[in-house]
Amino acid sequence: MDLTLKGKTAIVTGGGSNIGRGIVMTMAGEGANVALFDIDEAGAQAVVRQAKEEGVSGRLEVYPTDVTDRQQVEDSIRRVVEEFGQVHILVNGVGWDQMGFFLDQTPEFHDKIVDVNYMGSLRCMRAVLPHMVENGYGRIVSLGSDAGRMGEYHEAVYSGAKAAVIALTKSLAREVGRHGVTLNVVCPGLTVPEGPEAVGSSSMWAGGMVDFWTTERRDSASRRYPLRRLGTAQDVANVVVFLASDRCNFVTGQTWSVSGGYTMM
Repeated sequence: MDLTLKGKTAIVTGGGSNIGRGIVMTMAGEGANVALFDIDEAGAQAVVRQAKEEGVSGRLEVYPTDVTDRQQVEDSIRRVVEEFGQVHILVNGVGWDQMGFFLDQTPEFHDKIVDVNYMGSLRCMRAVLPHMVENGYGRIVSLGSDAGRMGEYHEAVYSGAKAAVIALTKSLAREVGRHGVTLNVVCPGLTVPEGPEAVGSSSMWAGGMVDFWTTERRDSASRRYPLRRLGTAQDVANVVVFLASDRCNFVTGQTWSVSGGYTMM
């Protein structure tokens, strides 16, 4: 099936690690031009090199961007518009968390979780939506989490931030649908990176977290899923790219769990 992405321009935040990396590779493989926004420039450049080695047809460029900095977000999106002509797709892929008890965490830690996971997506939407509305076309897909749909143990503030992304998406979908812009959310389950090479230095998976998930721990976790396996970056990327395509142009304001049946809402 032709997903009609050839020649379109997509911004993928967090494109240098894990799920974001999978989305970039899949988008570019479909012929889209991809602007990678990532605080880890070296990690993003490594994704570009891999994509070129695999012969993807889309053009890839890296824009070092911290989504917690409004000015950086606005400047990077302005550069993409100038260099590519039009932004057709935004994928809000940046996410960050560290598990722990709510009462053991500091207010500063809570602020960071909200700033990265909720405000980061909001800033990118606010910067790109005027451009999409003016052009009468846009696809925005944000990564949420099943934690934001049901709450999750040891992830109270992260759950709240991801729930906010879902509610923001629904509200904006009602506002801008008349302008040809759709917004949807994809909620991954536990998605352990393939290996350390799939993780950037600023990723929540850096610092030995990939090694923590031994075969035994993965097997134990997979038993909580009806499909009896954990998800992969490619599993998530497939759905994100479909929602970003014109094959899915009558779907907006929806939340898709890609979690092997971990939640069924």
